[in-house]
Amino acid sequence: MPRIILRQRPQTAQYFTEDLDGVDLDMMQIPAGTFVMGSPETEEDRDDDEGPQHMVRVSEFCLGRYPITQAQWRVVAGWEQVEQTLEPEPSNFKGEDLLPVEQVSWLDAKEFCARLNQRTKGKNYRFPSEAEWEYACRATTKMPPNPPVGDGGVIQIWNQKYHKPFSFGKTLTSEIANYRANYTYGRGIEGEYRQKTTPVGSFPANDFGLSDMHGNVGEWCEDDWHGDYKNAPTDGSVWLDETDDEDTPKVIRGGDWYSNPRYCRSACRINYSRVFRDFDIGFRVACSFPGIP
Repeated sequence: MPRIILRQRPQTAQYFTEDLDGVDLDMMQIPAGTFVMGSPETEEDRDDDEGPQHMVRVSEFCLGRYPITQAQWRVVAGWEQVEQTLEPEPSNFKGEDLLPVEQVSWLDAKEFCARLNQRTKGKNYRFPSEAEWEYACRATTKMPPNPPVGDGGVIQIWNQKYHKPFSFGKTLTSEIANYRANYTYGRGIEGEYRQKTTPVGSFPANDFGLSDMHGNVGEWCEDDWHGDYKNAPTDGSVWLDETDDEDTPKVIRGGDWYSNPRYCRSACRINYSRVFRDFDIGFRVACSFPGIP
């Protein structure tokens, strides 16, 4: 049975480690906070589906420190089936246990979470909601002090003082993320295009202690795809299609090793069928922190 090991990372979020039969799964505690979801119309290379911007209050939760690795996938693929079988070695890029698993569909990854929940009780392993993912990617709880009355004034000040396309700033470099770095964003410079995934944790973590939120592999979210944020939830919850149609695509966030930097922006969102697999799509898991209902 997996065990829980609690640790404290100095000056960063608290986290716990789930022991998957000898392979660690680090889960970072993400603090509650309010942020502005989406991108302003002035952001370079933005798409219309990244708006309208809106304020979202996110409750405390946990998110994987890294995307799920091939070693973690291999272990869980060997556990008792819940709904469907899992291929233990699905990835295109092989050779290192710490490479992120890829070529897994949303349904494959959903089975992974179900098997985790079958072995571990009470934490509810799952995909993050799209709002949780973007909040964790931006890794900030800053809000304008003494904001004007109304959300519009808050959003305006947020965009002026705090908004940035990436958690690290106005651009990316190949020293801090794995992406198609022979393309640039903003005033960025060309760098090394590695043309493959890299071991998780190869690049600096953001202020929430999360690595690879930009690039490496795209990450499935729980939400159904919607073409914009009109009527989107403001509490960080999952946004599902009212028809509950299994043909509705699912959201992917974060960009990947194959993507131009514009697709690695915090606000960028794409979608694929829940059965789609590719060599640049993986996932990370979310859950409740031990002791949090």
